[in-house]
Amino acid sequence: MSEAKPWYQSRTVWGGLVAFGAAIAGLFGLKIDPATHDVLALSLTNGAAAVGAVVAILGRLAAQKTLR
Repeated sequence: MSEAKPWYQSRTVWGGLVAFGAAIAGLFGLKIDPATHDVLALSLTNGAAAVGAVVAILGRLAAQKTLR
């Protein structure tokens, strides 16, 4: 791995968070099947990437200095 990426773009991180959430949900009687787990992790990864893109665009629009 030579290129770094933000933590929120990592499918592994989101998969772990979903697994943690599923475990907590299981404590309260809610069962999440593996297919739903995968869909949740992918959806959260894509959502985080979209939010990152919007923040980058808004940051560029709000910038005080021009690009060269």
